[in-house]
This record gives sequence, C-alpha cells and structure tokens, in this order.
Amino acid sequence: MTDAESELQGIAALIAERAAELTSYLVVEFGKRIPELPTDPSLVDLLNGSASSNLETLAHLLRGHVPIDEIQAPAAAVEYARRLAQRGTPPSALLRAYRLGQQLILRWASEEIARRVGDPALALQTSNLLTDTSFQYVDAVSEDVMGAYLTERERWLANRSAVQRETVEALLRGDRMDVGATEAALGYRLRQHHLGLVLWSAGADNGLADSERLLARLAQRVGSGHPLFVPRDRDTAWAWLPIGRTADVDLDAVAEVLAADGGGIRVALGVPDAGEQGFRASHLGAAAAHDVAQLGQYDAEVISYADPTVRAAALLVRDMDSTRRMVARTLGELATDSESAARMRETLLAFLEDRESFVATAARLHLHKNTVKYRVDRAVEARGKPLGEERLDLELALIACRWLGPEVLRPATS
Repeated sequence: MTDAESELQGIAALIAERAAELTSYLVVEFGKRIPELPTDPSLVDLLNGSASSNLETLAHLLRGHVPIDEIQAPAAAVEYARRLAQRGTPPSALLRAYRLGQQLILRWASEEIARRVGDPALALQTSNLLTDTSFQYVDAVSEDVMGAYLTERERWLANRSAVQRETVEALLRGDRMDVGATEAALGYRLRQHHLGLVLWSAGADNGLADSERLLARLAQRVGSGHPLFVPRDRDTAWAWLPIGRTADVDLDAVAEVLAADGGGIRVALGVPDAGEQGFRASHLGAAAAHDVAQLGQYDAEVISYADPTVRAAALLVRDMDSTRRMVARTLGELATDSESAARMRETLLAFLEDRESFVATAARLHLHKNTVKYRVDRAVEARGKPLGEERLDLELALIACRWLGPEVLRPATS
C-alpha cells in the first residue's frame, strides 16, 4: 500500500465518521442549487437516504473494502431515482446532483488532506487519487441510477398513459363518472374552461416529443395550468389546455407560438368550453378541424373550429360524394384545380362574405377594387350562373374548395 493510499483511507474514515454532517450539508446545497428537485418532505427524506448511502459506499471504496468493478448504486439512491421519474423531474437534475455532490465532497476532502498531510507532494498524490477514484465511483453509480430512472419513467408513463386514455375515452363517450376520481386519474381539472387540440407532425422526426414540448409552450402563453397530453399514435396526440374561468383564448398568441416554435407540428383547435361537457365538445371540434386539415392536406400551422368555414367544411366531409357533386354542379368551370380558378374562388368567397362590397373585399385581400370586380366577373362567367342563383350552395361549394382542395376539384386539363 502506498502512502497516498494510506492517507486516502484516513479520509474515508473521516467521511464515515462525519456522514450525518456531510449528508445534511449536501442536501442543503442540492436544494439551493438544483431547483428542479422536489422539496416535499417525503422526497427530501429519500434524498437524505440517497446522499447518506452514497457517502457510505464511497467510504467503503476508498478504504479498499470493495473493488470499483463491483460498485453498484445503493438501494436508497435507486429508489430516489425511481421516485424522481414518477414525478417527472428532469433526469438532468439527477445527474447534476451527482456532479455537484462530487464537487462538494472533493472540495471538503481537499481541505482535510491539506490539514492532515504536511508533505505537499504526498498531499497532491492523495488528492489526485481521491479525484480519480471519485470519478470512477460517480461514473459507475450514475449509470445505475439513470438506468433505474429511465426504466421507471417508461413504465410509469406507459401505465399512466393507459389509464389516461381509458379515462379520456370514457369522458368522450359521455359515461357517468365521478368527477374527483376522474380528475385524479387524468392529473387534470375538469371544473374549468378547456381548449381542445389535436397535434400532429408534418413529416418531422420525434413528432410526439415535439408536440408535447409545443403544448407546454402554448400552456405557458395562453393557458392557466398544466395541460393534458394523450398520445394516439406515433404522430398524433389529443390535448387539452386549461384556460380557467374564461372562454377567451388569444388565437394570435397561439399563432405566434406556432410560428416561432412549431418545428413541423400542426395544430387543430376546438372552441373553448367549460366542464365535462366542454371537455368533450372542445375536443370534438378540434377533431373535426383535424379531419378537414387531413383530408384537404392543409399545410398551415393551425386550423381552428372557431372559423365558421371550417365548421361548414367539417359537415361537408361526412359525405364526400355528395360534396363533390354539389361543387361540380354549382361551380361549373370554376371547380377546376388551377391557380387562376383558385384566385377567382378566393376572391368570390371573400366578396360574398363581405356582403358583395368591392371596397371591403379589396381591403381584406389587399387588392385594388377594380381587380376584385374583374375577378368576380370572371368567376361568375366561369360558373355560368348569376350570383343570386343557388346562393347557399355557392357559398358551401366555395368553402369546400377552400378547405378540401383537390379532393373536390376537377383536374385541370393540360
């Protein structure tokens, strides 16, 4: 045994002797420097047990009682990692605790070595040996606890997701359910206003993870609490944003978040509503808007059921054969899938929505009113019927073309 190893055993004995004091010191520092760690008493008790058992195991290693290749994470440390996984604490917080703990113990031990070892060269050798051994320890143990964390997180999420899916499906069926038990199963409060969403990836990798992160950012911007996220498949998720006591949602803010952080994720929004019925109704609206977007291959980042033309399109998709016949009969040559026909249809629908005002339509579309009149006249000519004839069918047909596109249009001839 070298002199440095002998000195290191003395430090190990000191760690064992002062374990309670050092444990308290570490736990206090973790609380100050790692805000992500839970602070409720039960988790703090587990953190104390984890820190204490890690110090005890490190002392055994420094004394040479156990070889490094046989070191395993203490049971208390593994249990703490599992509980963090259940709480959804970021794994980075757990790893940071180990790095910080190593840093603090090395600093304390270096001061003790400086006091105990008079020979500077021997003190340096002892410190270097301590540093190397502690890195080996943290490397081995952190791998164990991270494995336990990830395994528990996967199991916990799978079980929780299954319960959430079953509970959500029962709510959407309208089953009679105890509100308190339902809220506990969902981890979400029903007695408030909700905004239902459907999120899906537009060819992006890791779609569900991106969708969940986007939902969290939306909740920070327009929500009033923790959202509910329920995966449906690898690309699609249902979600609900709690919006508190009001049905008002800043759709401009939603659009801003999507424009800045969407990352290939598309969102269909329902109409805000309250309570259990509102939970169901807002989701059904979002799901209907999602159907419209999917069928029409809609490429914008957000589509909202609050838009009356989306609501109309959602009804039209239920019988696509009838919708196609209505579009062809009502629009004539205006139902051609071409850029020029699309411009005329867009202008004509805006013109009808603006009560046939050339000035209002020009302002909406940022066109000269003479351009609006020219397009409207051409659209009427292509249709082959005056505007007043089958007026309701005309508006519905134009709405179908706007949202469903090639699904209801006649291919352009070359």
